[in-house]
Order: sequence, then structure tokens, then C-alpha cells
Amino acid sequence: MDRRNFLKQTTLVSIGGLLIPSTLFSACRKETLLEDLKYDGKVLIIGAGVAGLYAAYILKSKGIDFQILEAGTNYGGRVGKLENFANFPIDTGAQWLHGKNNVLGDLIKKSGTTITLDDSDEKFWFNNELIDTLPKDLIKVFENEKDIPDVSFKDYAIQQGFGDEYNNIVENIAGDSGADASSISAYWKVQEEENWISGSEDFKFQETYFDFIDKQIASQVKDKISLSTIVSKIDYSKDVIVVTDNNNNTYTAGKVIVAVPISILKSNDIQFTPALSSEKTTAFSKIGMGAGMKVFLKFTDKFYDGNIIGGAICAAYADDSIGKSPTDNVLLAFIMGEQAEYLSSLGSDLAITNALLQELDTMYAGQATASFVSSSVHDWSKNPFVRGAYSYSTVGMGDARTVAAQSIDKKIYFAGEAMNLNGHHQTVFGAVETGYREVSNILKDIQE
Repeated sequence: MDRRNFLKQTTLVSIGGLLIPSTLFSACRKETLLEDLKYDGKVLIIGAGVAGLYAAYILKSKGIDFQILEAGTNYGGRVGKLENFANFPIDTGAQWLHGKNNVLGDLIKKSGTTITLDDSDEKFWFNNELIDTLPKDLIKVFENEKDIPDVSFKDYAIQQGFGDEYNNIVENIAGDSGADASSISAYWKVQEEENWISGSEDFKFQETYFDFIDKQIASQVKDKISLSTIVSKIDYSKDVIVVTDNNNNTYTAGKVIVAVPISILKSNDIQFTPALSSEKTTAFSKIGMGAGMKVFLKFTDKFYDGNIIGGAICAAYADDSIGKSPTDNVLLAFIMGEQAEYLSSLGSDLAITNALLQELDTMYAGQATASFVSSSVHDWSKNPFVRGAYSYSTVGMGDARTVAAQSIDKKIYFAGEAMNLNGHHQTVFGAVETGYREVSNILKDIQE
């Protein structure tokens, strides 16, 4: 499942043994910032997703006091692990490493973590049959960077002469990019990924993405995480910032890194004092975050192909055993946007499973139901502290990510995949980069 087709090249610098895109330092006076500066105050991190965990990891390496406040009952954000469903561990959230030329790729190499190239075969469900190649190359159209208008993926495909028979193929492309085809901008998708440097190949972990993050990053800082702590207010009106949770407990610090999903900021779940500017809240509103769901289907027989693209219920199925050592047969239904909203509306895991089995039965002549064993449904839209999959670029988005990521009064800093400005949004390593960036910004600001 190659999610990145719009690739550019730029340079890398190495800081502390980790590869960091040079663009991360565009706001810094020098690349040795982290080595040169200290901070004697305390930093509060809101959110124990990957961005927050990595910010904490860097703060600890600098000997800076910090605390992480996490609303959920576990850390990791949108990486998660399912055990005891199959004879191999399953990623309930982020799953693929999209290229190795990034911070986490370097850490994988240093730690000796096993990853496997996912180059599994593809089949397209097109005009009610499974085929190897589409009559017209739709992917190539979306790789063309010239003169793409600021319209949705769906409208752009229509403009390029693709008929209704390609609708679900377009949904697959859009789903990989975070939304349904009617919502995501073809223009901004390309523009924002001009600095993409990670590489075009997709890799899977022998264990899980969560295991890797847990062992290499979270293990160093999880003793400083306060779970089930839902932040409701951030008062930065004075030198000392006061953060309040929904039980009226207060926490104080000199700096705060807000590393929650963009959906939480868009919903105004956290009240800021002084109130955020309209420019800031408008920027939040322009960054999309749609519904997302992963359903794992276990079968007695492996009747399916490595990747099945173009279903009307699910536009992307994938063999979940790639990179593992399995005896169980598990097929992932990766569902985004309107398709995820539809399945979620069915109201039960059984109804969702049956809808997917019915579609697979149509594709594979009844083999899905005949060999079905069990399913596990993970609807990220219903997670109260996530409410969706990952950020996407909306029509008319403009510089929303840049505005959204700007710090406030050298006190409040914003991290998370939606705040990545280097084309690596929607990725775990993109979230990591923002955690690093905001610690860098804190140290830069105390120098001034």
C-alpha cells in the first residue's frame, strides 16, 4: 500500500544520531541548538501520542523537567496493538513505515528492529471483476504536479475524463490520503508534499509499530505520564501557565506543548485564556480529519490477494500477515471517509463485519463467508480523544498548517502529525518531527 506518490528530495542533517530534515531548522538560529541550550523551568505536554512522547524523550535527554497529561487510559495515541486475535500481534492504528529516510528509519537501524518491505500484489475490483491492471492509469494522473486545480480528488478525476466506474478507485487513493474523494484537495495534497523525503517504499514491523514506539521512546518517559487526565483549560495569561483538567486539578509550567489530534482542537475541547485568535481557530477548522476504521477479518483459508483496491464498502483490503510469521490468515479492511462513516452508522461490529463479508463474497465467489472465523473492529472515529484517522488537506486550505503550528507568546507550542510542515503529516515519523521541532522552538525562544 504505497501511500506516497508525490516525492521530492531535500537534504538531511544528523543531530544526536537521528536524521532530521533540514527544513525543521528553518526557524532556528543554528543546528546545534539542542546541544547548546538548557531550560530550568518545567514543560507540560498535553497528549501522550507519538509527538508528545518524542518531545518528552528529547526533554529528558536535555535534563529538562516535564510531565505528560494524557486523556486516555493508555499512551501511544494513534498507534495501538491487538493481541490474542491471531498468532501474531496486530497494529490497530498506524501500521506502515512510509519510507526509511526519516527519524524513525534511523532509529530502526540503530536498534536493529526488524521491518519488512511490503511489496504485495494488487488486484483492482473494477466493473464487477478482479483485474491486474486498470484500463487507464489513474495513479499517474494524480502524480502529475502541473496545473492541478484546488478541487477535490473526485472532481479532478472527473475533469481528467475518468467516469463513474473509477469512483471507488479514486476513493482508495483519497483514503490513503486521509479522507473521502469529495473532501480532499488534489492541489494541496501535491503542494504540501513537495518536501517529502522519506522514500516511496512501505515497510511493516515484525512486531507492531506500537511495540517499536514503546520500546524505543515511551519506555524512557512513561513514568512521567498521567493517564486519564483530560485537560479542559490552559491559562497562559501570566508568566506561569496553569493547566486545569476536568476534575479541577491544576498543573503549572513555564511552557506547554499541545500535542492532541487536530480534531480535539477543532472541537474547542480545550479552553484557552486568553482565547485563541480567529486566525488560529480558522486554521484549525481548515485542516481536515475524517472518519477512519480498521477491521481485521480472520479466515481458515487465504483465498484473497495481497491488496484489493476498489470496493464500494471498503476501497482497500490488505493481507495483514505481510512481515509477520503467521499461521493465521488475517485480512485488513482499511476504511476511510464516507465509507467509514457508513459502516460506523450500521451500529454494531456484527453488522460491519457482515457488510464486509458480503462484499468479499461478491469478489471471491462466496469464499469469505465460507472460511470466516472472527473479526475485530477498531473505529477510530468513536475514540473520544482521537475522533478520526489522520489529518488531510481540504479544498481552500491555504497556509492553514503553518498558522496552526505557530507558537503563542513563547508559551504555547503545537505538535502532532497535523502540525507537520514538511510533507510528513499523516505519518508517525511526521509526528515525531514536530515533537523535536517544538522542543527546539522552546530552547530557541529562551535564548532570545
